Amino acid sequence: MPMNTTVCVIGAGIVGTTCALKMQEEGYQVSLIEAASPGCGVTAVGMGHLVALDETEQELDLCLLSLRMWKDFFTEFPGIGEVSQCGTLWVAENEGQLVEAHHRAQGLNARLWRAEALTGEQVQKLEPALRPGLAGGVRVFGDSVVYPPKLAHFMAQLLVKRGGNLILRKRVAQVGARQLTFEDGSKLNADIIIVAAGLEVAKLLPEIAVFGRKGHLAITDRYPGRLSHQIVSMNYGQAAVSADALAVAANVQPRSNGQWLIGSCRQDHQTDNSLDPKALGAVLQSAMTLLPCLADMQIIRAWAGMRPASPDGHPIIGHHPGLAGVWLAAGHEGLGVTTAMATAKMLADQIAGRAGEIDYQHYSPERFFPVQELKYA
Repeated sequence: MPMNTTVCVIGAGIVGTTCALKMQEEGYQVSLIEAASPGCGVTAVGMGHLVALDETEQELDLCLLSLRMWKDFFTEFPGIGEVSQCGTLWVAENEGQLVEAHHRAQGLNARLWRAEALTGEQVQKLEPALRPGLAGGVRVFGDSVVYPPKLAHFMAQLLVKRGGNLILRKRVAQVGARQLTFEDGSKLNADIIIVAAGLEVAKLLPEIAVFGRKGHLAITDRYPGRLSHQIVSMNYGQAAVSADALAVAANVQPRSNGQWLIGSCRQDHQTDNSLDPKALGAVLQSAMTLLPCLADMQIIRAWAGMRPASPDGHPIIGHHPGLAGVWLAAGHEGLGVTTAMATAKMLADQIAGRAGEIDYQHYSPERFFPVQELKYA
């Protein structure tokens, strides 16, 4: 690595701050650029789960690498981000889901991520608030929940303490080869530019097809001691999509202050963050189906937000095929918090020319560019 190599990271959400901190640790001179303040964009409106998802082997690879890195981070910085190592209780409502739950337990244990297959009676004993008569589930011990905006803020400040530069309230308008232009017309050159700007990626680089996938969340008043695990329906990621492009599956997190954070849904073809009463109602109904006591709890706030998704559902991590010095960390959808650490490591390894623990090609931006259009600078 050349001495004094400069890096600009655009976007101080959880992915951007993690990438910036990692590159500073690698010995680069890093500037982290944010149009507002750290953690205030997509990071501020999502759920903060650190969870091993296994829809594909590649997804599980990325999650497990990142979760182990997060574990090391929280050992070094205990309590940061309101972390709660509550684990995840995946709930099966029928025998078909129970088979999938037990298969998940086997797969995670084979990868040394501890999980326990449970009967309906065991699920009920672990979480008495769940409705009786569930088929069973799987308890994943190493999963956690966090408050992502606080994590992003802490990591941005840590970057500064370690010699990095934090540039706030300046919006990037254009990204070129080793140069970016701000809205005020000023320019900044850098040897390496990492674009981790969430939904803004598509505005800065229209050829990168990141789009918004809407979700609705609600949070209750404080009810400490009534829920111990993150509760997720085995229907999560598998829920049928309705005619209005809405898919709903219960996900309820106990926060460290006793509040319950309730999700989740995915809705395509939406362009703004306004609340949709029908979608929010479907989210709450799905959660109450598993946790009937929610019907008697006070909801104090509800909101909607857009997840930055990619066309094939996988993050976009790697070198831009047509712009020298430009790298991407984008399209993580609902897994930005979970996979931020592995994303940062993957980029750092690629930039340094090192072999990594994960197949780079699966996440490469090149997969969206026809071979004949690739123009490496």
